[in-house]
Amino acid sequence: MSLLLLAPPLTALSSSAECAWVRGNEDDSAPIDHGRAPLALLPSGHDVVLLVPHAGISWHLVVLPPGSLGGGRLRSVLEGLLEDRLLDDAALAHFAVEPGIRTGTSAWVAVCDRTLLRELVQTIEATGRRVVRIVPEFAPAPEDGPPLLFATGEAQSPQVTVCDANGVLSLPLNALNVQAALQAPLDTVAGSAEPAVATEAESVLGVRLPIVQRAARWLQAARGPWDLAQFDLASSNRVRAGKKLAAWWQQWRHGPQWRAARWGAAVLVVAQLVGLNAWAWKERRALEAKRDAVRSVLTRTFPSVKLVVDAPAQMAREVAALQQASGGASAADLEPMLAALGGVLPTGRVPSAIDFSGGQLRLRGLRLSPTELTQVSGQLGPRGYQARGEGDLLLVQAEGAR
Repeated sequence: MSLLLLAPPLTALSSSAECAWVRGNEDDSAPIDHGRAPLALLPSGHDVVLLVPHAGISWHLVVLPPGSLGGGRLRSVLEGLLEDRLLDDAALAHFAVEPGIRTGTSAWVAVCDRTLLRELVQTIEATGRRVVRIVPEFAPAPEDGPPLLFATGEAQSPQVTVCDANGVLSLPLNALNVQAALQAPLDTVAGSAEPAVATEAESVLGVRLPIVQRAARWLQAARGPWDLAQFDLASSNRVRAGKKLAAWWQQWRHGPQWRAARWGAAVLVVAQLVGLNAWAWKERRALEAKRDAVRSVLTRTFPSVKLVVDAPAQMAREVAALQQASGGASAADLEPMLAALGGVLPTGRVPSAIDFSGGQLRLRGLRLSPTELTQVSGQLGPRGYQARGEGDLLLVQAEGAR
């Protein structure tokens, strides 16, 4: 995956100000290209990794007390621990803790100007880019690793930077400073030199250091474990996804290259709305036609019905009245109900009392178990009857009967 690394100066940055940039791949130490350009003219289509120069960071070793990592208390704890070590007000500083920090053990904290760092991030993101990480140019070396020595700068002002378990120290390149900064034998140190100061470094150190371009060294720093985007500058996956979505939405809404897509989406939405309304109108018409057909059947079959309110219920009442007038038995009469019940009751169960009124049959004394009651109700259902138990009573009625 490609990345774009920016190394702005430690001053207020504007969109027209030039800053150094490097473009490369996360899995390759060799840069693709690099240069200096205003923010508006930087290579496009990349998330940004912001590099903070070593002059803008101070390093402090702290031991966090128990319970300081939870509940959002970490920044307050850091302000209390570092208040006496900082020249400025601790509330104006930005803190970043070492990856994998634990309470009760010593860990490094990077401190830099909070206002300046926030302005840099806002200025870069105002150009439509996303700052996904903030990395230091140099960071303390782990205790189990060799010290690191970097000879950097220009031929007129060479610098030596030593990164070891004691922190990061940058001094002008000369023999005394190297002796003071380096607390380990030179043959145990992993070092490199930029081309402009390689000759001077060899003269001072007495050994030839591998030559590494500044752009390659910056890419190596970007692949380190440190991320200074913490606390109010945190750049989590959720935050990055939100920024990416917001940037995409703004580009889609206002970008001229998306004008055809916007018109197409608008036409599609309007077509869907028109189609849904037409489909709903058609369904309403079909439903009204079915209701008219039911009402027509009722009024043709029973001319005495002049006002149709509930066609199915009125049809059922008229059919029941017709059956009663003609002497025919219906499902709600006693004889059909007893015949259906006799075919589903368990063998040997005879009621002690029978009561029939209002289309409901009440039988007492059957003493059905819950399982038997469920079986009787399930077998009566397909025959058009409902059955339920109320204490010692079994109530049976035709479905739909009131």
